[in-house]
Amino acid sequence: MAEVVLFHHARGLTPGVGQFADSLRSAGHVVHTPDLFDGILPASLDAGLALVRELGDELDARADRAVDALPDAVVYAGFSVGESLAQRLAQTRPGARGALLYESCIPVTGEWAFGPWPDGVPVQVHGADGDEFFAEDLPAAQGLIEAAGPDLAELFLYPAEGHLFTDSSLPTYDAGAAALVLARSREFLARLG
Repeated sequence: MAEVVLFHHARGLTPGVGQFADSLRSAGHVVHTPDLFDGILPASLDAGLALVRELGDELDARADRAVDALPDAVVYAGFSVGESLAQRLAQTRPGARGALLYESCIPVTGEWAFGPWPDGVPVQVHGADGDEFFAEDLPAAQGLIEAAGPDLAELFLYPAEGHLFTDSSLPTYDAGAAALVLARSREFLARLG
């Protein structure tokens, strides 16, 4: 089974993120869920993004410390703001087994890029059609899928509304879409052996 590090979104390590991680664990995977906000659960997405801005480079440093003791061969996963941490580590920390990128995506070329997508690293990107934030990232996701290649990369769009539709503890949760995200994520991890 796979070992996964799952980074939370800007609302913090919510019960919904924990439930998602538990669902992956129930399939036999080892899932680490570092709390990069030290227990803070921002009351809104705006408050969470303000905390992310306040933390600045410290957020990246906390993510780096969270994986320091882990083996190189892990799957990096993350929701929204946590996606950018997962993607950065998948692209820059040698040995990544794969990446699960939820509700966000960073370009693999241009000024925001972390560099090219690493050869041989499989990736799935999941986003909602009705998510204004993901709509901005969709070209980046399509570029990543093209760069990684059809044998290694998949992009899934869901008929869900709003951002953070995968978090069962938030009002934007879409149970049907989130169940499909989880099923596809579990299939992806199972393929990694």
